[in-house]
Amino acid sequence: MTALPLLWVFISSFKDDNEILSDPWGLPGALRWENFGRAWTHGHIGQYFLNSLIVLSVSLTLTMLLGSTTAYALARYKFPGNRLIYFMFVGGMMFPVFLALVPLFAVVRNVGLLNTLPGLMMVYTAYSLPFTVFFLSAFFRTLPTAVAEAAMIDGCGPFSLFFRVMLPMAKPGLISVGIFNLLGQWNQYLLPVVLVSDKEENYVLAQGLAALAVNEGYRGDYSRLFAGLTLAIIPVLIVYAVFQRQVQSGLTAGQLK
Repeated sequence: MTALPLLWVFISSFKDDNEILSDPWGLPGALRWENFGRAWTHGHIGQYFLNSLIVLSVSLTLTMLLGSTTAYALARYKFPGNRLIYFMFVGGMMFPVFLALVPLFAVVRNVGLLNTLPGLMMVYTAYSLPFTVFFLSAFFRTLPTAVAEAAMIDGCGPFSLFFRVMLPMAKPGLISVGIFNLLGQWNQYLLPVVLVSDKEENYVLAQGLAALAVNEGYRGDYSRLFAGLTLAIIPVLIVYAVFQRQVQSGLTAGQLK
C-alpha cells in the first residue's frame, strides 16, 4: 500500500504527457531524463530544493543542539521548576499549530523576519523542540549513572561530561529523533505557506511542489510534475535507507533498558 504509489510516481516521471494520460499504469516507452532537467530548472525545483537544504541544515542543527542540552539538564539534574519546565515542553506537543498561526505571523512580521529563510529556521526550531525534549529526556534517563560518576571522578566538568561522554552514548536516540525532525521539517507545508507567501524565490520544496502542481495542472505538463515529485521523494528515502537500523535501535533502546 505504501510502495505502490511511490513506484507509480517514479515510473510516471519517465513518461511523456500522452503516456501518462492514455496508459497511466503502463511502463514508459523510453527513459526521458529530460523531464527531471525541466523540473529542476523551468519548474524551479532546484531553487526550492536548495532553500529546503539551507533551512533544514540550520533548523535541524539548532533543534538537536538546544533539544539535547535541554533534555539532558531536565533528565539528569534536579533543580526547582524542573518538572514544570518539562511538562511545559510536553504541553507544547499537544498544542495545535493552527491555533498559533495568527499570533505567530504577527510575531515574525514584527521582528522583520517575514518572507525570509531565517524566520522559517527559527519557527521550525521552536516547532520541533517539544518532541525533541520529550524523546531525549526519556532516553537520557536510561543512560547508566555509574559512567557519568566515573567521568566526573576522572576530572570531567559538566560540559565535557555532556559532549564527550553522555552525548556519544545517546547516539541512537539522537539519530532517531533527528530523522523524525528531518522528515517533519522536510514535509512541512503549512508554516511556509503562512510565513513565506509573498516571495516565491524563498519557497521551500513542499511549498514549491504545491505551486508546481497547480501551474502544471493547468498547463498539462504532468511529466514535469511527476519528475519534481520524484526529486522530492528520493532524498527522504535515501536518508531512511541509510539510517534505518539506527532509527529502529533508537526506538527500542528505552524498552530494552
